Amino acid sequence: MKPQAIGPVMIDIDGLSLTAADREKIAHPNTGALILFARNFDHPAQVEALIADIRKARSGDILIAVDQEGGRVQRFQNGFTRLPAAAKYADKPELAEAAGWLMAAELLAIDVDFSFAPVLDVDRGVSEIIGNRSFSGDPTLAAQLAGAFRTGMRAAGMAATGKHFPGHGAVALDSHLTLPIDDRDLTSIRGEDLVPFKALIEQGLEAVMPAHVVYPRIDRLPAGFSGVWLQDILRGELGFNGAIFSDDLSMNGAAGIGDYSDRARLALEAGCDMVLVCNNSAAAEQVLDDLPVRERRAGEARLQAMRGQPKFTREQLQQLPKWQQISKQLQELYESPA
Repeated sequence: MKPQAIGPVMIDIDGLSLTAADREKIAHPNTGALILFARNFDHPAQVEALIADIRKARSGDILIAVDQEGGRVQRFQNGFTRLPAAAKYADKPELAEAAGWLMAAELLAIDVDFSFAPVLDVDRGVSEIIGNRSFSGDPTLAAQLAGAFRTGMRAAGMAATGKHFPGHGAVALDSHLTLPIDDRDLTSIRGEDLVPFKALIEQGLEAVMPAHVVYPRIDRLPAGFSGVWLQDILRGELGFNGAIFSDDLSMNGAAGIGDYSDRARLALEAGCDMVLVCNNSAAAEQVLDDLPVRERRAGEARLQAMRGQPKFTREQLQQLPKWQQISKQLQELYESPA
């Protein structure tokens, strides 16, 4: 029997272990990835066993992802190095690359393929949902620090995902709760928010996640549903040839597009290779069943490039003097005053 291809939908699960319903969804031909949250994590051995179980539930490849940026967005904590918020690397720029390596190495050691990082948003001082998740309010410095972080991730064997294209840092509203609107023109966005994306794309960035934000002077649709943003600007103008992941279609920033199947279809038509449907199992089932099952060769090739390439087991990693030193430095930076 031919192994299943990586499908276009990323799903999640509710608990610390798989249910029969979870296994059924994982085996669906449209499933391609699973994202883990803090609710799925108790300790490293538990989540490593869970990941092995997830992989066994599918007769083909499945990508395993998590949000492990650091600061207030770090899903796995107990038994993992506490990572500082991205903004702290401005004071310790020499640690940015080391942090990317350590974050990636710790996840790869338990068979997670990738973390949705780094954040490439430029902090304009108005967005609470971004804030110190951004490396800097200076576009050039943000690009330098995020680029170093990505270099570290690659050295460990992990592909990077830049988010939230073309930039979420200039809007106050949280796209988890509502649909933010950014009224700037494209010239302004090019000169500020696109700077880190352009720099990392030139370095070979493997994936991008667009924002659930509307930029009405460029297109009436949120960026993640917009062919203007994803095809004309991201792929055309910036020359990006990696994978595009939608942000979570359950977020209120996506609600105006239609029901979940409409959101998934429009995101894929606009240029996303994979859509995320999280925190709503009924919606995930609807999307899996409603999307046509078909070959997506170009998209699957881009998604295959997101597979992790671990170099160490967890025990081997923790015996490395490099890991011990960096872990201690990052823990100290995490605990230092903001």
